[in-house]
Amino acid sequence: MSLYQVQKFLYNLNRDEQVQQAFSKNKNDVLSDYDLIQEEYGALHSGDIGLLYVLGVNGQILMHYAAYLQIEWFDYLQLMRDGIEEYGPVRAGIYTMTGGGEQFNQVLSADVGKEKK
Repeated sequence: MSLYQVQKFLYNLNRDEQVQQAFSKNKNDVLSDYDLIQEEYGALHSGDIGLLYVLGVNGQILMHYAAYLQIEWFDYLQLMRDGIEEYGPVRAGIYTMTGGGEQFNQVLSADVGKEKK
């Protein structure tokens, strides 16, 4: 897995308007500039927030990608939970999980419940 390359792309997308414009026009061309495995490439190309989270993308970087995709905050949180349910626990990075991510889902559910009140 090339987590660094995924995060480098997302960082560049967040910071560089030219990268944003190019990605909007032709995702394949922009993504080909990064050394990605097929799973990462597919997740970035399709905007699969849940899979990107499970792959280990830092949440601070990932939330900017979600905003770029016009995903609302609570939907972003849900997509991360959905990613854990669909793809399993976070595999790499600072959010690597043990125990299948059950505690993460419980904490997020409790936090979301508090904020909605």
